[in-house]
Amino acid sequence: MSEAVANAPQTITSRQDPRFEVTLYKHVGVENAHTLDYYLQHGGYENAKKALSMQPTEVVDLVKASGLRGRGGAGFPTGLKWSFMPPNDGRQRYVVCNADESEPGSCKDRYLMEDDPHQLIEGMMIAGHAIEATKGVLYIRGEYHHAYERLNQAIEDARARGILGDNALGTGVAFDLILHRGAGAYICGEETALMNSFEGLRANPRLKPPFPAQAGVYGKPTTINNVTSLASVVHIIGKGPEWFASMGTEDSKGIHHLQISGGVNKPGVFEVPMGITYREAIYDLAGGPSTPAKAFIPGGTSCPLFPFDDEHLDLPMEYASVAKAGSMLGTGGLIVIPEDQCIVDAMYNLTRFYAHESCGKCTPCREGISTWLPMMFRKLLEGHGTPEDVTLMEDMVKNSRGTAFCPLADACAWPVQTSIERFRDEYEHLAHHGTPKHAPKSRWSA
Repeated sequence: MSEAVANAPQTITSRQDPRFEVTLYKHVGVENAHTLDYYLQHGGYENAKKALSMQPTEVVDLVKASGLRGRGGAGFPTGLKWSFMPPNDGRQRYVVCNADESEPGSCKDRYLMEDDPHQLIEGMMIAGHAIEATKGVLYIRGEYHHAYERLNQAIEDARARGILGDNALGTGVAFDLILHRGAGAYICGEETALMNSFEGLRANPRLKPPFPAQAGVYGKPTTINNVTSLASVVHIIGKGPEWFASMGTEDSKGIHHLQISGGVNKPGVFEVPMGITYREAIYDLAGGPSTPAKAFIPGGTSCPLFPFDDEHLDLPMEYASVAKAGSMLGTGGLIVIPEDQCIVDAMYNLTRFYAHESCGKCTPCREGISTWLPMMFRKLLEGHGTPEDVTLMEDMVKNSRGTAFCPLADACAWPVQTSIERFRDEYEHLAHHGTPKHAPKSRWSA
């Protein structure tokens, strides 16, 4: 069993919420939990039966009342997003699961799909009924081979038992799923690029508006949700919106999945109530830093980083507080950066990823993020940089924000900008001395 799965069911010890219990990840890591028989033995698809007996608007209202916000990174209210679908005019409607989990530092969706795929299928059935969609598209990251195989088998088994199809669960409601495998492109995590990819087009983002609810898959009304957002809906129907809304904070309700990695003693995926602090997450769950730490990224590599200090460690994990402090909750991919890690090297590694994954559609991203920014990092790290280069890099990332069709340029710019603002001494040390402040000189000899 992987370390991430082994750590999944653990909860906080210093401030345990009595209303919280591991729910979405309850069966992750359990033998045969991926099978239909196991799922049915543990109450599987009962909540879908309940939802399919309700009016679609009733389901939407329950999810609205729960306070569930999208767990894919943006944090948009899920029930409100469903309500954006236009009145049903007889056209085909789609519910799409964005399972293209490609954000570095994120892996929560992978383990759920591998070990509890029927939970996701049930969530898609409920979402489909809520927005009156008879077709679902499950778009999975290309590298997730094992998860793809598990989901494919789960869909076939559900179809064979009459759970999916023209008479789903014997309710008279039609719903079926298409499982589509991506080709390994981070850009497909952006919902409009995902739709283009599914349709067989180049995975370039579309101009918005129109939004997917008006013109989505094949131009038809479409709603797109994340894996854990959809899985959460199963339990909101089963336990009631009050159960979900009772946990967390006024701004951020329910449960969340932290993926803690980097310089910690016990990395893993942890299901927790919203609102716990980063200090609790790092020390109570991940066993504390493995070596002295200087920074952490709170929600995946597309988020601005924080210094490893009391002010930021004591922030509650909720959307408003983290945004006010200058970052984002994101996907919950918490990465701890050790003191002896060169921050410039860390940001260069991140920049190379975004440069490689850019689709090249937009000039600021194609020329700035994908070309000039990596060149400037290399110049610094190879000992040829100047203080003026640091200023130029800072201007470059500031000016690239908000200029592209999708958030990829921003995703690269945000952490780089905050690293320069908060650790400028490391950039300037390289510019003046030609070697990183926190790395052996031999490693960076030009």
